[in-house]
Amino acid sequence: MTKRVFSLFAVLVFAVIFAGIVGGYSERRTLSPLAQHYLASVPQDLGAANIVTGILITYRGFDTLGEVAVLFMVAAGVGILLDGSPAPERQAREDRAPSELVENGARVILPIIFLFGAYVIMNGHLSAGGGFQGGAVVASGVMLLMLARPGAQLHHGFLSVTESLAGVVYVALGILGLWLADGFLDSHILPKGEFGTLVSAGAIPVISALLGIKVGAELSVVIDRFRR
Repeated sequence: MTKRVFSLFAVLVFAVIFAGIVGGYSERRTLSPLAQHYLASVPQDLGAANIVTGILITYRGFDTLGEVAVLFMVAAGVGILLDGSPAPERQAREDRAPSELVENGARVILPIIFLFGAYVIMNGHLSAGGGFQGGAVVASGVMLLMLARPGAQLHHGFLSVTESLAGVVYVALGILGLWLADGFLDSHILPKGEFGTLVSAGAIPVISALLGIKVGAELSVVIDRFRR
């Protein structure tokens, strides 16, 4: 009885808090001074048409590095916990053929998914997207591949080397920013180029591509480990 009363009291407290938050919310009609500053400075300073990508990759470079490190630790932890020989249940799944819909659909959609993932990665400085989003799209293609071909095996050694190399080059570019420009992961180590073109925004497209490779490889390993 005491637990039920306490649970009900906790629910009522949270309800009051959220009601206050919702009741006090009002939609902003104008941009804040901080938003106006970034909307003006990112295209002019970085040459990136996508304001969000410019901020995430350059101005918040250390934070992005921390996110990549967290994702690496997640992939490593999942690999350690779920590593081992295939379980009997997994062997049974691999012996069972997928449905015709999944198999034929994967043949048509997989190339489109990987192509779209590459597009999102390479055009992150121009439109919505970037390394994290594109890497997640590529990993979703890997998941569909596993559903269509249960017996398919990922080459974890190749993925580990690829992910590690992408991370090393990523950090190396950050250090070059300290040496050749004004800070860690400063995109000015490369020319800004012509605004709005594919080869523009300095080193942002290169950094985005490295993030996409790293995120795609790590998420693919995590997905594959969960098959065990």
